[in-house]
Amino acid sequence: MIGLNLPKQEKLTLLCLGAHCDDIEIGCGASLLKLLRANPNIELHWQLFTSTPERKKEAMLGAERFGKHAKDLFVEIRDFRDGYLPYSGLEVKEAMQDIARRVKPDLVFTHYRHDLHQDHRKISELTWNSFRNHLILEYEIPKWDGDMGQPNTFIEIDQDTAREKVALLQEVYNSQQNKNWFTDDLFYSLMRIRGMECNAPSQLAEAFYTRKAVIQAS
Repeated sequence: MIGLNLPKQEKLTLLCLGAHCDDIEIGCGASLLKLLRANPNIELHWQLFTSTPERKKEAMLGAERFGKHAKDLFVEIRDFRDGYLPYSGLEVKEAMQDIARRVKPDLVFTHYRHDLHQDHRKISELTWNSFRNHLILEYEIPKWDGDMGQPNTFIEIDQDTAREKVALLQEVYNSQQNKNWFTDDLFYSLMRIRGMECNAPSQLAEAFYTRKAVIQAS
């Protein structure tokens, strides 16, 4: 298996897109912690599309905790209605286009295109519509819909970072503690399964879907 690294340059710009206030952390939180530690020149843009007053406070804290190693952190949280993003398509697309005008990312994290949650699919669709010449990794969100697929890109996660991800999720998102799926073992077990699939030496990984990637030979 061939590994590829982010280029070592003066500044890297990373864009994270999430429909809901905990999506980014669940989908790629450990990868963010690892990438930000390894690359001290990352400018991190954290973009969320739905929120409530309570969840907005949690989301700000989540961005700060998971983005603590970024050189610069920029957080924007919009207040579109949860569950209705496809029905606010014009306004959501305008918001995504506004992001694309202001942010020029080297790497984009967004939702999986076949996610069964309608809000997630809409953000994935508009990501590809707005960022046509970028490296995009689509992350996965475990849920009762049963839409786990076969990802083709993996980021190995060490044991300490995996534990940190799970601990931060539980620390930040108190509003989710009543959900029977928001548990340590679920988050950890998914990383364990993906680690097995990519034969990670640490036994842990986060997984992504890459639709298109261009490899420079030089």
